[in-house]
Amino acid sequence: MSTGTGRRREVRGRHLVLAVLLLVPAAFASLFVGAGELSPLDLLNGDSDAALLLVESRLPRLLAILLAGTAMGVAGLVMMHITRNRFVTPSTAGTTESAVLGVFVATAFLGAESVMVKMVVALGFALIGTLFFLWVLRRLTFADVVVVPLVGIMLGGVITAVTTFFAYRADLLQSLSAWTNGDFSSVLRGRYELLWLTAAVTVGCYLYANRFTVAGVGRDFAVNLGVHYDRVVNLGLLLVSATTAAVVVTVGNIPFIGLVVPNLVTLVLGDNLRRVLPVTALVGAAFVLACDVVGRVVRHPYEIPVETVAGVVGSIVFILLVLRVRRVAG
Repeated sequence: MSTGTGRRREVRGRHLVLAVLLLVPAAFASLFVGAGELSPLDLLNGDSDAALLLVESRLPRLLAILLAGTAMGVAGLVMMHITRNRFVTPSTAGTTESAVLGVFVATAFLGAESVMVKMVVALGFALIGTLFFLWVLRRLTFADVVVVPLVGIMLGGVITAVTTFFAYRADLLQSLSAWTNGDFSSVLRGRYELLWLTAAVTVGCYLYANRFTVAGVGRDFAVNLGVHYDRVVNLGLLLVSATTAAVVVTVGNIPFIGLVVPNLVTLVLGDNLRRVLPVTALVGAAFVLACDVVGRVVRHPYEIPVETVAGVVGSIVFILLVLRVRRVAG
């Protein structure tokens, strides 16, 4: 083993340990912070109400947070690589907004009651929306990498406007807010299990990590190495769309996770996807978990949706990242 490889593994190992150290106390706090009174002492004393609250609400909520944060962080990392742009993620490519439109179509026009049907339709719309975004980019030339996600944000705004218009006509605005505003307060046992699909998707991303890394270098380089560029990119977009659809259908939109977390991790550990993916997954889970705990504590016993907290923190970090890119480019 070369000295450089050993050094990189050592650095990754330290960051994995750090991510776990951040995750564990936040997870413990998540179990015992909320409107309902619950403490470790209650569980040790055999309080049946406390045990019911833990099993029916707090544990499912914690698992949903961990799965959603992990999945969205990894989805953002994969999308950054296959589009070759640090600022292109599901929330800046119209993917999330397209998934919301798909859920609305499934609810309003197909009469879908099954969560799985909504998820499949949302996946289809998310994939179509993302492919349309990439189709637009191929016909435009930008010298500034920051302009690319701005196109995606504008596309997402148009899709959101269309969705809102039809939701208003169908008297489904209240339902629409549940899909656009990420919130874990309604997560109970039996209402989050679809998110386990994102765990399988995350494993798939890890297995194909080297191919995504090669595809991120460019078509010519990937083809010379024997990688089917179009097949790998399409698979990556499918995995990202599936993740986005599952999260939107289950807990709603959580902004900036796929943008902020992968950028911060790759700034420290580099761009090798297989190496940084585990750290990105843990940091994504820790970030969402921290935002959720903050939302529960700030106005206790009332809650601020995790979408609001993540939006505030994520937007600040996004601005700092843009300023950093400007400074480096200058």
